[in-house]
Amino acid sequence: MPVATPPVAARNALVRLLHRPLAAFGLALVVLVALAAALAPWLAPFDPNEQFFDGLTLEGAPLAPNATYWLGTDLLGRDLLTRILYGARTSLVIGVVANGTALAIGTLVGVLAGFYRGVLGSVLMRFTDLMMAFPALLLAICLAAILHPSLWIVAMVIAFVNWVQIARVIYTETSTLAEREFVQAERSLGAGDARILFRHILPHLTSTIIVWGTLGISTTVLLEATLSFLGVGVQPPDASWGNIIFENQTYFQAAPWLVFFPGAAILLLALAFNLVGDALRDVLDPTERGRD
Repeated sequence: MPVATPPVAARNALVRLLHRPLAAFGLALVVLVALAAALAPWLAPFDPNEQFFDGLTLEGAPLAPNATYWLGTDLLGRDLLTRILYGARTSLVIGVVANGTALAIGTLVGVLAGFYRGVLGSVLMRFTDLMMAFPALLLAICLAAILHPSLWIVAMVIAFVNWVQIARVIYTETSTLAEREFVQAERSLGAGDARILFRHILPHLTSTIIVWGTLGISTTVLLEATLSFLGVGVQPPDASWGNIIFENQTYFQAAPWLVFFPGAAILLLALAFNLVGDALRDVLDPTERGRD
């Protein structure tokens, strides 16, 4: 039976993904947010840090959504729509960078521990267990506060606390694969560790890595928003969905749109990646293909 080449396999997976309404909806949301973030300098009606004299009421309160400021203004008289568009860039950059780094660390640790086992595997997995024992949010808050948070520092802090779950999953799968007959056959033919890892182990882990990479972005976005809301994430005046809520929380009752719109953006982006990740898990699982 012929094996599909990677481009053909990817195209087939995308077609099956788009045949799932929820997955197609999630993918459309991800694309929409990505385009909005990439085109923010052209889509945003104003500068994200510009404070307008007419952006506040006579009493100094934020303006409600109107013809000039479509989503209203914040407590400093800045356009909320503009700041949400620029905040999307922050969320996506941190989501992709932090999750990609966590995925790389977790995959490396899991593969080495599962393939070599012995002393190396025990040391790596005990360190993983130690990291899992710490509450991720508390550890992230402490690290972010110590390291004087910026966009890249926050991304690295999130990566440092998020790699343990994927490491545990990859370790379990690698341990099983290392005992399979085709790996033993390769060893008997004199194949080295590098060949076995890159030609036989890692290709079997690709679907797991892709699914975890997709689902992990939603967790990363939520964690970044939480850190920014607590004041140890991306710092003002840089726009982040979390720090928009943090800055305007005192107006929660008087100006609920200041919390509702960035909160809805966080919720929709996390939901979108979860929908895509769940669908990818089914699409890439050989046992599910006959059900599409």
